[in-house]
Amino acid sequence: MAQRILLVEDDVDFGNMLRQYLEICSYEVARAMNGKEALEILEKEKFDMCILDVMMPEMDGFSLAEIVRKDFPGLPFLFLTARVMKEDRIKGLKIGADDYITKPFEADELVLRIQNILRRSKKETTPIEQPTTQQIGIYTFYKDRFELVSSKNTYRLTERESELLGFLILHKNKVVKRDDILNTLWKESDFFTGRSMDVFISRLRKYLKEDNNISIESIRGVGFILKES
Repeated sequence: MAQRILLVEDDVDFGNMLRQYLEICSYEVARAMNGKEALEILEKEKFDMCILDVMMPEMDGFSLAEIVRKDFPGLPFLFLTARVMKEDRIKGLKIGADDYITKPFEADELVLRIQNILRRSKKETTPIEQPTTQQIGIYTFYKDRFELVSSKNTYRLTERESELLGFLILHKNKVVKRDDILNTLWKESDFFTGRSMDVFISRLRKYLKEDNNISIESIRGVGFILKES
C-alpha cells in the first residue's frame, strides 16, 4: 500500500510539479493550498507525513505545524521554504519539524529526506524493544500513546520526543553518547540531526521539571544522562 503524503503548497505550478514527481516515486499525494485547507483534510483522512510550505496565505506553515504537533501527535512533517535565515530553521526545529529543506532543491534530495523520515517513523524499525509503559519519578510514561502523565498534568509528546524519552529511561542513570542516540533514533549523525536532538532534549527537560529528583544533564563533549535520585 502506497504511503500517503499531504503536500501543503500555495504555488500552483510548483505544487503540481512536486505532486507529480512524488506520485512517480510511488507515493499517494493529497494537495492543500493553505494551512486552513490542510487542517480540513487532516480531519478527514490519514497520512504518513506532511510537507509544509512556510510562506502561505490563510495560515503559514509554522502556525499549521504547531496545530499538527498538538492535534496529530506522531505525524511527521517537513518544511519547504525559500527563506534561508538560521532563525527560521531553529524555529522549525523548535516546533518539532523532522526536516527542513530550502528552495530551490533537487527533487531527488527531497525524496531521500522523505524516505529517511518515513523509515524512522515506522515503529517496527525501532532497534531496541522498549516497554510501552515506564515509570520515572512522579511520572508514568505511555510510549504507545505518546503521553507523559503526572498527578497534575498530561503532556502530549511527538513520536520523536517519545522515542528519545524512552531511550533515556531505558538507560537511566547512565551516560549515553550523543552519537549513540543519533544513530539509534535518527539513523544518522550530523549537525542538523544533532541540533534537532538538542531541541527535543530541551523540551523533555520542561516536561520533567515537576519532579526535582529528575534531571537530564549534559555531559560536555560526550552526551547526556537522565538522573533519578
